[in-house]
Amino acid sequence: MSGSWGCPHEINGRCAKINNLPCDPGMKGCTLSGRYVFANEDKNARLRQKQGRTLIEKGKPMRFTESLAAAWQKNNSLLCVGLDPDPAKFPAHLKGQDKAILEFCTAIVDATADLVCCFKPQIAYFAARRAEDQLEALIAHIHDQHPGIPVILDAKRGDIGSTAEQYAVEAFERYRADAVTVNPYLGRDSVEPYLAYPDKGVILLCRTSNPGGSDLQFLEIEGEKLYERVAKLVANEWNTTGQCALVVGATFPAEIARVREIVGDLPLLVPGIGAQGGDIEATVKAGCSADGTGLMINSSRAILYAGKDEHFAAAARQAALETKNAINLYR
Repeated sequence: MSGSWGCPHEINGRCAKINNLPCDPGMKGCTLSGRYVFANEDKNARLRQKQGRTLIEKGKPMRFTESLAAAWQKNNSLLCVGLDPDPAKFPAHLKGQDKAILEFCTAIVDATADLVCCFKPQIAYFAARRAEDQLEALIAHIHDQHPGIPVILDAKRGDIGSTAEQYAVEAFERYRADAVTVNPYLGRDSVEPYLAYPDKGVILLCRTSNPGGSDLQFLEIEGEKLYERVAKLVANEWNTTGQCALVVGATFPAEIARVREIVGDLPLLVPGIGAQGGDIEATVKAGCSADGTGLMINSSRAILYAGKDEHFAAAARQAALETKNAINLYR
């Protein structure tokens, strides 16, 4: 290992292996650069260095919340399309192809990009099939072909600070996601490494759409439910830089309304409509902010697998259009 940042290919501060780019964590040179932690390197210095870093080489990137607000307005949409690719459900002509996941997802993206406020790839569907390279290519495709549409990496990470730093590198530097979902269970210091990227969004689990979420999230803590405590912490203490959002499931519209009451205009990512049975009207009426936005209402399977043949992307577009219009009916 050589050089101040540990790139093994460094010669005079530049990576001799990849494009002669500077050996600096966060630069898109050697994929190994920025992966090393040194015993004598101050943690806060690393975080400050990340805060001053621009991950997009040309121009200053928009903050996640800014790009989300712009997409709400441009596409007149609160719809988030979840990208949860299951090869067993792919059309026959894609099955067995080496890059089937990428081809399937890019077709869905290209067919629906003008109908959504964001896309949300679920990392497990890619990692389980050793398709992380296809996830990288998919997010790059969205940024290149549909600029301004933010990408949420649905990873639900939660770990101690030093490990969380590496998960933040994964989400924001490797995959170039605009936001990531995070589990707040380990407390604020486990979230700070994500907040160290000032242009990125950090979307914390609050009241999830699965039935078992009530096992913990509905527990009483000093006169309030645990999910209410999470909402208050995020809105009042953790969101000092305006980067945070919350996950609140569409299967619990009363809790959506309660969270909206607590957090004001904080964006809410709302899974659970479509295949999970969440009610669109109840979700929109409970969760919209005063200006008729504030929500990223996710639908995955009902859109992805609306078609079964080579016209699957057209079928997905129609399903997305119908969902978008159904949402807008109640705004």
